[in-house]
Amino acid sequence: MFEFLHELSPGYRVIGILLIAVAGHFLVQGLRRLTTYILTPKEKDEGPVREVFAKRYPKTATIFVLVVSTLTFIIYFVAVGLILDEFNISLTAYFATATVIGLAVGFGLQGLVQDVVIGLTLVFSDIIDINDVVEVSGQIGRVERIGMRFTVIVNFHGQRVFVPNRNIGMVNRFRGGAIRAYVDVQVPEDTDEQKMEKALQHVASGMRAQHSSIILNEPEIFGVQRAGSDGWRYVRVKFRLWPGQGALIENTYRQRVIQTMKELTPTFTDHMITVTYRVD
Repeated sequence: MFEFLHELSPGYRVIGILLIAVAGHFLVQGLRRLTTYILTPKEKDEGPVREVFAKRYPKTATIFVLVVSTLTFIIYFVAVGLILDEFNISLTAYFATATVIGLAVGFGLQGLVQDVVIGLTLVFSDIIDINDVVEVSGQIGRVERIGMRFTVIVNFHGQRVFVPNRNIGMVNRFRGGAIRAYVDVQVPEDTDEQKMEKALQHVASGMRAQHSSIILNEPEIFGVQRAGSDGWRYVRVKFRLWPGQGALIENTYRQRVIQTMKELTPTFTDHMITVTYRVD
């Protein structure tokens, strides 16, 4: 292969080897940039927001990432072989040696084999796809990629968490990528309903502005409702939350609502507010 390089002077052969190495590196970088371009939307200030490919076609995106990872390994492997060929090392011997070493390493590193097998299982069994919000190994985040060794998830802090595939024993998948928290606030008899609704909306909007990474959408106010035909009246506030962050509503929002309601109505008590959850 590339026998003409053997006829060149040593100086030119070194240049040829460097060109092979650089070409392999840039080819890999090109594949990675293509992956990022396809799976990552543009920022709003860069023009119209491109619809995320991974959101529309999660299975295709997952397989695409897996193929890119495999091609990356093949490109580097072949590039090393071509470089060795320039040193008059037989490629047949190189591939045969690599196969034998690979088998030996496979038996010695069973964890690596488990990572690969489980990674393929995750991709082709529809357990998780790219862009899903899941809980794995005690970590909650949005799946960024499923590789041959690691599954990468991004939590609400923006941190990338690399979970070895062999550590994925149980997967909790959040439909719609969030949970819903419903806060029901009882309306005392002597309370102005409109003032109460505005006060609750003000507190909820303030929470959204302060904790936008956890409260994913603007809270909704459903207005005054009745618990049955003759039941007590209540106002319901709906939050769409990042999974696992319900304490923000149960503690912070609840205390702010209690304080606000007591300022409006002295007869309001702590038991008049309840929080329940549903999957989005």
